[in-house]
Amino acid sequence: MSHIVKTTLVLPDDLLLEAKTLAVRRKTTLKALIEAALRREIRPSMEPENPDPSRFEVGPFGILRIRKASGSPSTTVAQVHAVQEALENEELERMSHPQRS
Repeated sequence: MSHIVKTTLVLPDDLLLEAKTLAVRRKTTLKALIEAALRREIRPSMEPENPDPSRFEVGPFGILRIRKASGSPSTTVAQVHAVQEALENEELERMSHPQRS
């Protein structure tokens, strides 16, 4: 059985005015509008939309990440450092030898 509790909300005037206006436009009450908004905010989303399940997967925090190919080796910290170093070297090379127009 669900109990109803009365409470007081302190809202900025402009937000309350917008909410009341929206409630009138939707032909509902302010109470119903606030209740629906709270339920939407509190309800856990079922699962984020995945635009391409063959390429992406939903990670542990609900964030899309690139799906690993089966059997593909994991990227190591050393590999990441090597890529970073190569990019830094490229940038240093570009800076030290600017192209002339």
